[in-house]
Amino acid sequence: MSEEGNEKREFRAEVCKVLHILTHSLYTNREIFLRELISNASNALDKVRFRVNRGELPRLPDLDLEIRITLDKDAKTLTISDTGLGMNAEELAENLGTIAKSGSEDFLASLAAENDRKAENPEETAAADAANIIGRFGIGFYSVFMVADKVEVISRPAFGEGEPKAHVWTSDGLGTFTVETTDSEEPERGTVIKVHLKDDALEFAEKYRVESIIRKHSAYVPFPVFVDGEQANTQPALWREPRASIKKEQYDSFYTHLTYDNKPPLDVEHISVDVPVQFTALLYIPDTERDFFGSERDYWGLDLYARRVLIQHNNKELLPEYLAFLRGLVDTEDLPLNISRETLQENVILRRINQVVTKQTLGHLEKMARDEKEKYNSFWRLHGKIFKLGYHDFVNRDRIASLLRFNSSALAEADDLTSLEDYMGRAPEAQKTFWFVTGPNREACRLNPHMELFRKKGVEVLYLFEPIDEFVMDGLGKYKEWEFRAVENAGPEALKDFEDKEKPEAAPPLSDEDSTSFDALMARMKEILGDKVTSVALSHRLADSPAVLVSPDGGMTASMEKLLKVMQKDDSIPVKILEVNRDHPLLRSMLKIYKADNKSRVLDEMTRSLFDSCLLVDGYLKDPQALAARQNEILTQAAAWYTEVCKI
Repeated sequence: MSEEGNEKREFRAEVCKVLHILTHSLYTNREIFLRELISNASNALDKVRFRVNRGELPRLPDLDLEIRITLDKDAKTLTISDTGLGMNAEELAENLGTIAKSGSEDFLASLAAENDRKAENPEETAAADAANIIGRFGIGFYSVFMVADKVEVISRPAFGEGEPKAHVWTSDGLGTFTVETTDSEEPERGTVIKVHLKDDALEFAEKYRVESIIRKHSAYVPFPVFVDGEQANTQPALWREPRASIKKEQYDSFYTHLTYDNKPPLDVEHISVDVPVQFTALLYIPDTERDFFGSERDYWGLDLYARRVLIQHNNKELLPEYLAFLRGLVDTEDLPLNISRETLQENVILRRINQVVTKQTLGHLEKMARDEKEKYNSFWRLHGKIFKLGYHDFVNRDRIASLLRFNSSALAEADDLTSLEDYMGRAPEAQKTFWFVTGPNREACRLNPHMELFRKKGVEVLYLFEPIDEFVMDGLGKYKEWEFRAVENAGPEALKDFEDKEKPEAAPPLSDEDSTSFDALMARMKEILGDKVTSVALSHRLADSPAVLVSPDGGMTASMEKLLKVMQKDDSIPVKILEVNRDHPLLRSMLKIYKADNKSRVLDEMTRSLFDSCLLVDGYLKDPQALAARQNEILTQAAAWYTEVCKI
């Protein structure tokens, strides 16, 4: 080694503090050092390629642009080399011996605040996460001292007149560094970094460990990365390729590589945007349902890359929650490679990407719904439950509403789907309301007593099967000036402008005397039920059922009430109006019993059974044994009367 240019120097005071923290405090996520070194090497190679494209000729122009990592377990070293831009002595001292004063001071202040915050929460570690703070203030290279007790950096510039000399920068990270001229023939061009590993960091001399870090963080850097002669980043950055040149098989293969899903995706969206922020994205719609409301609740989001380098898995700032079914990644040029997760949460660039991704995805779904109906229906069956969460996105509310799909009374099968636009197209001219009914399945919706008036009038009703559906209807409020209303809230005047499509045989009208007696019967039924109901009233909505429970204020539906009561841990039964159908044979028979004996025990039991049956339909019945016992008693009496009358 020559003595020419030999100089021993001290780090600035702030840098010493940073290095001390890196060496003694930051032990979480130490693998980040390799990401930083590879990113620096990739940047150096990029600069050479840029200057060559500009017409400059580097030293040894035929050298391949590549990164090589060599491991020596016996010597406890990891060596990373590149054929990039390289540095002279002055650049080595400036770039590796100095951190901007403001940056280092801000770093120290930020770290102090971080540790103060974590001290308030004993469940968190006292030391800050290296991945969160390294590089925020230009200290990416110094992360190497988390794993090294000595670092040598040998560099030879790629450009310049004459034969550029190589210089070596050496430091143990304890306060000083040296920059010396060296006679070493390596590197011919670029930079070699030899990392002397600490005893507790020897895992980074293992090939499998280094390769796993590269696959995790640096799989898509634009230059080959070799580990002991074998290339570790063989998968190309597909999202960077022109869409027109990529085949479906390539998209599917990349999806498998990215997600480990053995089933090809349902669809893929390839986005390339220059304004308002520059980024590319590869978004997949899986052909498998995601358990978003169960075990996968926290495992969603897109992988965030900065210039092909992984910044964060499952970044949730890039998507609204209702697009959580998407799998894929976003790569942007506008983020620093080592931005922290705290900064990410407040980053305006991510908010802009979120807006663009949302807009583009909604457009993609609209095109699919228009041009590939069956594929869109498949998407809806898989991911509709998640997509419905978009009801609270007021900016895109109308677009989201147009993409909603439902089963309805106008469809033949439970799997058939209709849009709101299709519903409007089938509706009578006078109709300006989307009517809906809730239930666990299609048959339960169809048999709901509140549906009888709508069948009679031939008015289509949307069937809602999911607990979230009523929140969706309430959140949307209107779509194209049509309001959403539950059939339970349809008063006597709601369908007065619609003619009857079904005209069942009408029961004989009651005489004036019987009408008066029926009013008395309803009063007696109220007396029997007591404070279980607010009143017993005559129904104008029933055709086939004997009775139904109705909210007094015409507001909340039974399903919404039950959901809110579950959330509030309230198991009480709501007090409602019992509406009865005086044309039903059961009520006509009860009228006869009342006229014969208004204190009849049978009448009491029939009234309670009728009420319990209504509770059962609404899902509120708490005592099925009592209902069964009453019904068994009534059946026993009925059977005895029948055998006596028929002389059996």
